[in-house]
Amino acid sequence: MASHSDTLVVFFGATAGANGGKLGSDEREIILLVWQIVDLHEKKVGKLHRCLVKPDTLELTEQCKEETGLTLDELIKAEPLDKVLQQFQQSVSSEVKCLGRNTCTLCVINPLVIRQALHPEASKKNLVLPECFFSFVDVRKEFQKCCPNAGPVQKLTLTSMLEYVGLPAVSEELTGVREVRSMVQSVLCILAEPYNHKFTGVETVKYKFESGTCSKTEPVDSETVIRARGLPWQSSDQDIARFFKGLNIAKGGVALCLNAQGRRNGEALVRFVNSEHRDLALERHKHHMGSRYIEVYKATGEEFLKIAGGTSNEVAQFLSKENQVIIRMRGLPFTATPQEVLSFLGPDSPVTDGAEGLLFVKYPDGRPTGDAFVLFSCEEYAQNALKKHKQILGKRYIELFRSTAAEVQQVLNRYMSTPLISTLPPSPIMPVPVLATPPFLPSASSSRDCVRLRGLPYTAGIEDILEFMGDHTVDIKPHGVHMVLNQQGRPSGDAFIQMKSPDKAFMVAQKCHKKTMKDRYVEVFQCSTEEMSIVLMGGTLNRSGLSPPPCKLPCLSPPTAYAAFPTPPAILSEAALYQPPLLAAPRPPQTTTHSPHTLAYYPPQPHLYMNMNMNYTAYYPSPPVSPSTVGYFAAPPGAVAAAVAAQPHPHPHPHPATAAPVLSQPGALVRMQGLPYNTGVKDILSFFQGYQLQPDAVLILYNFSGQCSGEALVTFPSEEIARRAVSEHSNHHFYGQQVHLVLCN
Repeated sequence: MASHSDTLVVFFGATAGANGGKLGSDEREIILLVWQIVDLHEKKVGKLHRCLVKPDTLELTEQCKEETGLTLDELIKAEPLDKVLQQFQQSVSSEVKCLGRNTCTLCVINPLVIRQALHPEASKKNLVLPECFFSFVDVRKEFQKCCPNAGPVQKLTLTSMLEYVGLPAVSEELTGVREVRSMVQSVLCILAEPYNHKFTGVETVKYKFESGTCSKTEPVDSETVIRARGLPWQSSDQDIARFFKGLNIAKGGVALCLNAQGRRNGEALVRFVNSEHRDLALERHKHHMGSRYIEVYKATGEEFLKIAGGTSNEVAQFLSKENQVIIRMRGLPFTATPQEVLSFLGPDSPVTDGAEGLLFVKYPDGRPTGDAFVLFSCEEYAQNALKKHKQILGKRYIELFRSTAAEVQQVLNRYMSTPLISTLPPSPIMPVPVLATPPFLPSASSSRDCVRLRGLPYTAGIEDILEFMGDHTVDIKPHGVHMVLNQQGRPSGDAFIQMKSPDKAFMVAQKCHKKTMKDRYVEVFQCSTEEMSIVLMGGTLNRSGLSPPPCKLPCLSPPTAYAAFPTPPAILSEAALYQPPLLAAPRPPQTTTHSPHTLAYYPPQPHLYMNMNMNYTAYYPSPPVSPSTVGYFAAPPGAVAAAVAAQPHPHPHPHPATAAPVLSQPGALVRMQGLPYNTGVKDILSFFQGYQLQPDAVLILYNFSGQCSGEALVTFPSEEIARRAVSEHSNHHFYGQQVHLVLCN
């Protein structure tokens, strides 16, 4: 404390850019330091020191040249900041010792030189400042205590203070020397009679940011909160505190914001100890963190509490341990146990209190989300844990990031209130309707915010693609990964990915093009939503470009899949409750008031179907996924549709006023079982050669993996012909496998 200090170090600094009230607002480096010691007991002064500082960037603004009178030639010969600070420390220590004193406190005319210039620059250059730079007194505030009628602190200047006490202005020409001598005169004046002032208003700079929790009921002054935008996605609370070095952030005052998928969105809300520090933080708008500039805006206390506030006892207990380093783990197997996580982290990174230092994030119904938070007692253990980033646990690679107490609160709050993303597709109204428009397809747009991956290994899965994308996975839209399947429901080696913006898509195409995945290089091209939609709706995908679908209507399943089967609730299994993304969007069925338990059949219209002899390769989309929802469902298994098809045939002569018959043309269904998984429509037509079947009479059924289920439904012109086909072909061999036929009528 200054009241217990023996000496004051009157201190002044200037930068290569703006000075005075805007000092430090333009991130310019310090180029001048001037100081002089005042003995508070003897009221004597020491030697005045003036040191030029060589900046890393040798450039001076015109304003700086005019105000300081310095030139680049002078600065080139100067020492860098670290050497000058070392010289400062040695000089001050030596003089204080020579005076027979023990302690000293900095005295400045403007706190900006400490808070907005010296500390931020030292932080960026990884310099350790002497301890005396973490406390100081403002000569204006001390003068105003002695002379309250001199005016408000903000309007006090060195000239006005000297004039108020009847002292002449200092006539020194050198910048820095003039200011220091003026401050020294003001200090000596208020130390003497009649003021006999004691310097007690010591301001401090926090050594480090303190993590902590925040209750939703805690009052937060809106004049102390800012929003920082444009942060690197891997930034921690300590990184943000370092960006605002020199300003005092409240305990637990950094809250990283998450998007709807639970991932960091590059924003944070920061709460300072008072409005003065908040106003100084706003001056750092568009200052840099690494190579990125950070935007700083005003925010409200309500916004901060919404992100950082929490009421969970479990979280409070987890965060009750002070001075812990928090790491977030993402992508854990749902079956992972605390012991498996501890073993994964290993002996080099022991978790605080073992399993008690783990917090698994769960949905309200108790299902695991794959996220967990871990406490470590020191930075060394946390660093060892971070080395495990993207290593395998079970069959999944695990992501590890630095985290914060506010992020723990936010993640738990959001997961426990409503799941961020439904882990299962939404259930439609019973009975299952035909999809008029597939829900996962984007609206057509010429915006080039998508990328196409070509040449993927056929064994590549979603996790392989996410790993291939690397840091760009954070820019993928929710449900934005579409694996493209061929007509047999197998991977085609292509995929489409929807990005958040055309710029993000361009960056992915530039950075990932011809990167290797499983010993194969993958081509990455930027494309539009419209182009992607054409392919996902059944258009041609080849090296010569894109062609529209061969039919006028959407074709998402193999071209013959133009039937859907509404099913009574009694027959539906759990799998059947989900909309089948591999089924087509067919023509609207004829108006009917028939029982919902019947089989809906759409009469063939030859002009809408592709010619089987066309030189055409159709591709179909897999169910959409996103980085946070790797698991997905495809169409219901063939057994469900077959069970529906096995329902009793309706009355052959319904009243004409009621509805169209279940089969709008004479015919009968035969179910084929035991088909090879690579069976195509042509293969089934060849099997029934001589029955004059059309391609639209065949419906191949698909399972959860998007592959052929080994079953198919075939429509014959009449029940008589269907019975003959069953008797002649049942239990015959089909490409080496015995096929069983069942008449469904």
